[in-house]
Amino acid sequence: MEFNKENMPAHIAIIMDGNRRWAKKQGKSASYGHKEGAKTLENIVRYANKIGLKYITVYAFSTENWKRAEEEVKALMMLLQTYLDDYSKRADTENIKVKILGDISALSEGMQKSIKKCTERTKDNTGVTFNIALNYGGRDEILKAVKQIAGKVKENKIEPEDITEEMISENLYTKDEPDPDLVIRTSGELRLSNFLPWQSVYSELLFIDKNWPDFKEEDLDNAIIEYQKRTRKFGAN
Repeated sequence: MEFNKENMPAHIAIIMDGNRRWAKKQGKSASYGHKEGAKTLENIVRYANKIGLKYITVYAFSTENWKRAEEEVKALMMLLQTYLDDYSKRADTENIKVKILGDISALSEGMQKSIKKCTERTKDNTGVTFNIALNYGGRDEILKAVKQIAGKVKENKIEPEDITEEMISENLYTKDEPDPDLVIRTSGELRLSNFLPWQSVYSELLFIDKNWPDFKEEDLDNAIIEYQKRTRKFGAN
């Protein structure tokens, strides 16, 4: 696919919705849908790296997802841990940098070990930065940032009037990364569900009526083409 190279999004964020609905249509379990969704994710991240995206962020597990059935949560966590372990083994060949956005302290010891191994193994890779939002909530992220800044005020390291938007951004999980140019949500749902609320204020939004396991490379192509048709004004006339 030929894109306008001068107007490529640097950062695309994706809410991978519809795994369970897709599985239900197949007469399969939710865990089967998540497995197929993981295969889709692997293909899309590889493709994002191939076409030169700088950052891709996906919503893998939210702070609210703990409310789901225990069996489903356990299966999803096992799937994510296996994915991280497998990726650590092939990190050198794919040149993709993996980062985790979220509160990993609430995750199992085994998951935390897998996360640290994968992120450490890939930290020097120079291809696309692959952010996995895991145990992530946008409001929780902002709350943590505010507490960190408040701590600096309490310690007299900064004054309240020193607080800026840039300072808040520097205390988020996405520190040193550009905000998403484009946010995609699959499955036809029309909301952001607590995903990157600070970072997405001027992102272009695209809602696709297709469940995540059915998302293909050409769907990402079409999303980029749609993005390139739009005029971003950032509040200007």
